[in-house]
Amino acid sequence: MKKQLKKSFIALCIAATIVGCNTTPATTTSLTQQDAEQFLNNVEQELIALNLAGARAAWINANFITHDTNALAANADQKSTEAGVRFAMEAAKFDNVDVTEDQRRKLNILKQSLVMPAPQNAEKSARLATLGSQLNSMYGRGSYTTNSGETLSLGDMTSTMATSRDYDELLEMWQGWREVSPEMKPLFTEQSALANEGAKGLGYRDLGTMWRSNYDMPADEFAKELDRLWLQVKPLYEDLHCYVKDKLAEQYGEDKVPSDQPIPAHLLGNMWAQTWGNIYDVVAPENTDPGYDVTKQLAAHQYDEIKMVKGAEHFFTSLGFEPLPETFWERSLFTKPKDRDVVCHASAWNLDAKDDIRIKMCIQKTGEEFNVIHHELGHNFYQRAYKNQPTLYQGSANDGFHEAIGDTIALSVTPKYLKEIGLIDSIPDESKDIGLLMKMALDKVAFIPFGLLVDQWRWKVYSGEITPENYNTAWWELREKYQGIAAPVARPDNAFDPGAKYHVPGGVPYSRYFLAHIQQFEFHKALCEIAGNTDPIHRCSIYNNKEAGKALNEVLEMGQSKPWQQAYKVLTGSEQMDATAILDYFAPLHKWLKKKNQGKSCGI
Repeated sequence: MKKQLKKSFIALCIAATIVGCNTTPATTTSLTQQDAEQFLNNVEQELIALNLAGARAAWINANFITHDTNALAANADQKSTEAGVRFAMEAAKFDNVDVTEDQRRKLNILKQSLVMPAPQNAEKSARLATLGSQLNSMYGRGSYTTNSGETLSLGDMTSTMATSRDYDELLEMWQGWREVSPEMKPLFTEQSALANEGAKGLGYRDLGTMWRSNYDMPADEFAKELDRLWLQVKPLYEDLHCYVKDKLAEQYGEDKVPSDQPIPAHLLGNMWAQTWGNIYDVVAPENTDPGYDVTKQLAAHQYDEIKMVKGAEHFFTSLGFEPLPETFWERSLFTKPKDRDVVCHASAWNLDAKDDIRIKMCIQKTGEEFNVIHHELGHNFYQRAYKNQPTLYQGSANDGFHEAIGDTIALSVTPKYLKEIGLIDSIPDESKDIGLLMKMALDKVAFIPFGLLVDQWRWKVYSGEITPENYNTAWWELREKYQGIAAPVARPDNAFDPGAKYHVPGGVPYSRYFLAHIQQFEFHKALCEIAGNTDPIHRCSIYNNKEAGKALNEVLEMGQSKPWQQAYKVLTGSEQMDATAILDYFAPLHKWLKKKNQGKSCGI
């Protein structure tokens, strides 16, 4: 046993370039603050090389999809994953060592960077990696053959869910996609057990506790914080839910959408009923057309794809940020090439952790894409702002911040902003705001309870509170409790409906999306106050305000170097999140909804 331990330790020292390596493994009692500093320095140097190689491989793969680039990207990803496991295991050895506050923060970041921590056993570690790959493949190759014999991809089905108003066709699509997930259940169960074992090896009670520990506060307090934020938003959600259910009853009949029952999950325009914007035509308020169409205005003002990006860049330079580097324009992908397949999903990249920032989009010349470009550049300017932080601090203050910052910028793409940049001639009067707010609420407000419950379910799975035989029942209990949504038909005994949502078989934590939907409105409100805004908060744009830009940049430059609460205080004046900013933003709509809902049977 001693001989084997000695051999393993030497191999690990060579791989991780850890200080003090010799033929005798160090114990946690012999490790010192100096050892921690050397370990962290070596890790950061290795990370720089790993991240650059991984980013380049991923960029090439996304822009030139071939068998070989797939292999290169997979190889780089494997190296990063294996390194992450090494770093986390070594960082855990310093748990009881007296280190500085800065060192402890970096060590915790390394420990918590693993999403699916492997047990310290080669066979089990390999099995966990295999399970992750199998689950991803099951989801990725999922399809459904219709009653008429047509085979549909998830993209085909989601398109139908978005556009069809045929109750039975929607039901077929909804049920069809959920035929993909039952075979995932035993693999997910095994994956959960192995990842739980890995989390315990790092000193956590279970994997859910490990995930919740990544927020600069006790894990159980974080869970309570999410519930507190949800209760703040719940009254607005309930009124939106009541109004939408009534409109759906008009569309499909009260026999299919009873007033005293949850909304059937297949009628909300989205495969997972997480956002409802696709049914705006069903629920749209009357006489609220703003009188302009951004897509048409972009065409009228001869905006091509580059001009759209230049326009978004100007938003940031108007706040005082430096223009994007020339390499951004040389290396980004703005339009879909005619000669090859690319991953068109919009994304923001920072390849060298310095100035090699890019976006990858197959830009469509639409108003929606104009918003998306502002969002993606929000990521880029955030990446650039924290470039001078140590490698381990080059990230967002918590995992909700990056998405929240991008969305915060997009909230400033208001009619006022569009007029200032010359896209529209006049700002519609406030009577037109209800339609704009409704469109936004169907996506932003409707998403919030879904953003909460996905991890609520997984945390209970990882803690053992929800057992495999109760996976599906517990899933729908949470969906009804938080969303007021139910399965449209009785689910079979072997159903595994959580697996129909990518992030579950993909092992991607989901609380970050809930946080982003809360934080973006509070950030927007705070920046508008700094800018001296006197308009209603939903009409505010911080465009061209240097004071707002200065405050924003101060937060962005911090990266992950301080607890997120400190970054929050810089911008909002408080270390605690406050979801009432959403209520302020949607106040005109909420008042309108309450009036429309008078006399109706509401409640979730």
